[in-house]
Amino acid sequence: MVIAFDTWVFRSSHRHSGIYNYAKNLLAVFRELARANSGISIRVFHDPGYSDSAVDLSPSEGVEAIDTSLLQFHRLWQLGGITTAAARAGADLIFSPTTHTWSLGSIPVVTTIHDVTPLTSPSFGSVANLLERIRMRNAAKFSVKCITDSECSKKDLVAIYQLPPEKVTVAYLGYDRHTFNSSPVDRDGQRALLDRFGIHRPYIFHHGAIQPRKNLLRLVRACKELWQKCRDTDFQLVLAGPLGWKYEPVLAAANEVGVSGKVVLTGPLSDEHLAVLLKGATLCVIPSLYEGFCLPMVEAMACGVPTIASQASCLPEISGGVLRYFDPHAIDDIAATVEESLCDSSLRQTLVEQGLKRAAEFSWERCAAQSLLALRESAN
Repeated sequence: MVIAFDTWVFRSSHRHSGIYNYAKNLLAVFRELARANSGISIRVFHDPGYSDSAVDLSPSEGVEAIDTSLLQFHRLWQLGGITTAAARAGADLIFSPTTHTWSLGSIPVVTTIHDVTPLTSPSFGSVANLLERIRMRNAAKFSVKCITDSECSKKDLVAIYQLPPEKVTVAYLGYDRHTFNSSPVDRDGQRALLDRFGIHRPYIFHHGAIQPRKNLLRLVRACKELWQKCRDTDFQLVLAGPLGWKYEPVLAAANEVGVSGKVVLTGPLSDEHLAVLLKGATLCVIPSLYEGFCLPMVEAMACGVPTIASQASCLPEISGGVLRYFDPHAIDDIAATVEESLCDSSLRQTLVEQGLKRAAEFSWERCAAQSLLALRESAN
């Protein structure tokens, strides 16, 4: 089976996107699987003026690298360029890790649709979101098979696009085990990072882009409720991540009287710094209204941080039901669950142990193996 791996996403400007990292990790494991299995051959596409040097697109056993200037032409690549390149490479199947490739031509396409956030919780302006919805519908309808991140997302795809359930395969994501793990951190380096952001008390942690879907405004309100209820409550709320979409209400709430100085916004951080801050947290809170997988939750559990989460969408599924959950729409329930977790050390220890155990089940090797099985089924 010859698989054409769509490498459009491997552009340096995409380097910090989730889809880029997903595709990069999957390709790395596919490369190993192709080396070990003579029945699999991967074709990757490369252009020196386009492709990011941080991704290994070199030829190896089972992997053929094909130079093509078509990658330079974004719309042309989406609307048939990848099909032309794949046909010239003798591919039996095209795998697209994004919904940006349109299913045109005679070569079947398998597409990863991570979740349905463009429909449930848009993260962009109206025009960009409309385009994303069009791409998603095209991928869902015309791909021979779709891969998604959770049973929750599969259920959404089947319901929204009336897809037969067998058309959608669930492949749980992996995470960077080298960075996000329970090994000790350098205390001096951690202390310097905490000083840099003015974190001088025990803290609750959340990492991810600040946008409405993350439900951070209610989290700030819940913490404010605790600060007002217990005047001696001594903790800070650290929100690590870039400003995303409609973030202004969160910033305003963080600067209110009684809250200012207790909420720390770090801005975007490297994964290494994220892990250092995570490992110093007393508690990690995931209050999201909707997620397709929620990698930050898995990373927190993998770091041995006691974690509590919203009961919405896939969060109980991905965490295996081992955490404490709250109603993400109810500020008082968020506050009560935070308070319980802060006050009960035995509960936090249980959350650590169960979280570590659940996080160990996720890996890029498992994700790639499940994805490859879906590709095999589609080629037959």
